[in-house]
Amino acid sequence: MVYEDESFAQRVRRAGAVGADAVEFWGWREKDLDALESAAADAGVPIIGCLAGGTLTDPDEIDGAVETIRESIETAAALGVSTLIATTGPEQDDLGRDVQREAVVDALSRVAPEAERAGVTIALEPLNTAVDHPGHYLSRSAEGFAIVDDVGSPNVKLLYEFYHQQITEGNVIQTITEHVDRIGHFHVADVPGRHEPGTGELDYETIFEAIDDTGYDGYVGCEFSPTGDPDEAMEAVLAMR
Repeated sequence: MVYEDESFAQRVRRAGAVGADAVEFWGWREKDLDALESAAADAGVPIIGCLAGGTLTDPDEIDGAVETIRESIETAAALGVSTLIATTGPEQDDLGRDVQREAVVDALSRVAPEAERAGVTIALEPLNTAVDHPGHYLSRSAEGFAIVDDVGSPNVKLLYEFYHQQITEGNVIQTITEHVDRIGHFHVADVPGRHEPGTGELDYETIFEAIDDTGYDGYVGCEFSPTGDPDEAMEAVLAMR
């Protein structure tokens, strides 16, 4: 999202040049993975995250979703990617939420052993339904943590996106403090607008301090649209940590 005007490989180089420690992106299937690996090597940054894919809420689609995630685990392992981002997909109007939740748990439970063997963490991300993703099944962190608990794998955790959770429920610092053991990745963007930290209502300097205080030692992804020059936006965020 940060360097949208660049070719994809050049985005990686720009991120490395501005001081990012690593890079992540969304879907991998349409990407030139050799070019990305080369750009990451040139920039001196690892590729640490991408999307897994698959709709997990429909029991009739579970087999296909499991195969999609398995392919993503194999690709992640080959690239040295440590985190696969998973979303549940849309709420199924003709199914109860309990049936859909069971399908989500089933799918993640089936791929968890392969993720463990590959050393890849699957990070399940709740999305806000009020602004960006109407109709999405999973929006609240409490339900996400409960799904993680039901799967019961050290390699299936929650992706906590401050932008989505501020819109959905607020109380972000207490939530991450109490549940950091079940969080595998963070994303940052400010509210409203999904722009860089410091442009909205979230106090990100305090949030970054809170993340440090939890002992979390993973990555924090910058998933925002800059309001102006992207290098300046990234430099401002990096200065907060």
